[in-house]
Amino acid sequence: MKRHFETLLVFLKLGCTCFGGPAAHVGYFRRELIERRKWITESTFSEFLGLTQLLPGPSSSQTGFLIGISRGGLLGGVAAWLGFTLPSAILMMAFAAGVKHATGPIAAGALRGLEIAAVAVVANAVISMFQRLCPDWPRRVLAVLAAVFLSINGSGLAEVAALMAGALAGWLLIRPGAPLSADDDPLPVSRMAAAICLGLFGSLFAGLEIAAHTVRSASVQLLDAFYRTGSLVFGGGHVVLPLLNEAVVRPGWVSPVDFLAGYGAAQTIPGPLFTFATYLGFVAHTDLHGIPGALLGTLCIFLPGLLLAAAAAPFWSWLRRHDSAQFAVAGVNAVVVGLLFSALFHAIFSKNEGVLLRGIPEIVLVVTAFCVLISTRLSPVIVVFAMSCAEAILASMAAG
Repeated sequence: MKRHFETLLVFLKLGCTCFGGPAAHVGYFRRELIERRKWITESTFSEFLGLTQLLPGPSSSQTGFLIGISRGGLLGGVAAWLGFTLPSAILMMAFAAGVKHATGPIAAGALRGLEIAAVAVVANAVISMFQRLCPDWPRRVLAVLAAVFLSINGSGLAEVAALMAGALAGWLLIRPGAPLSADDDPLPVSRMAAAICLGLFGSLFAGLEIAAHTVRSASVQLLDAFYRTGSLVFGGGHVVLPLLNEAVVRPGWVSPVDFLAGYGAAQTIPGPLFTFATYLGFVAHTDLHGIPGALLGTLCIFLPGLLLAAAAAPFWSWLRRHDSAQFAVAGVNAVVVGLLFSALFHAIFSKNEGVLLRGIPEIVLVVTAFCVLISTRLSPVIVVFAMSCAEAILASMAAG
């Protein structure tokens, strides 16, 4: 129980400080859980990332869930998910309840600083993981090819295809001598527990769908929409936007203005972007709204991905114990590095979801934050706070 409480507290800290979306979350996780606390190895961490990319759902939350399982079984996974999700869920409920969010150039600059710091965190993670997980030329080439491919086509299906190609390339090209994961069983989930999770996932998917079509209740239909979205979304938080827009705006449960306001808020707070469902459940014009709607909306959108991650755990543990599978996993790890580089590319250059560095001062801030992260053991939290303050100062000078 002590270990579960420690897991809850550590992920609560991460939930309060992980700004920047799923790719940045990887950097924060790595710094806190591998470098500082040494809870898991670099290779196992990459394996978890690879597994979550093959499953629908919020990848960073699933990765944290798997790390929690590695620390304390399924209860440890629940503690990790709860700690990581709770801060952003509370913030989204507060925003939905009408709490005034900060406005003005200084506040906007501070939020901008959080985005800039996230770029440096992702860059640090990409460089460090490339050095450790791509020690030979086959994996370096594989990582570069994956980065180029996913920078051009970054859809969820493209990520799955790249990971499968990486597994095949690793099986064909990587041979003994490369450092592979040494953990005996990083995911202690029994086959019985996995089967129960898989059965529960399928039962809820079918049951909510049937209930939504037979019970004339907007609340049931809303919960079904959240669960179905969490069951079918590949590629992280931003991909969830069009599905949720179709699910809640088109029936008239949430206005387009409220939808966009909530999505903007979700991108400025720490933690998983899937807590956008918390906001939508709170403001929806159905019988189920307010705090009950927010809590059930949060549970329904996260639960499918967590159940599938738990169901896949025994198979993954069994697979990785075979030599040929180890080589395939090494190829997947290389592709994960390429995937993170692609995320960094999109974070800087994407017009839709990127940071889009504006001018020399912001470039200098990113480079400074990156240099601090790679040359010191300073906590990313301090770096993030410093970048937020620096950008706020720049914004106030520009406004003045």
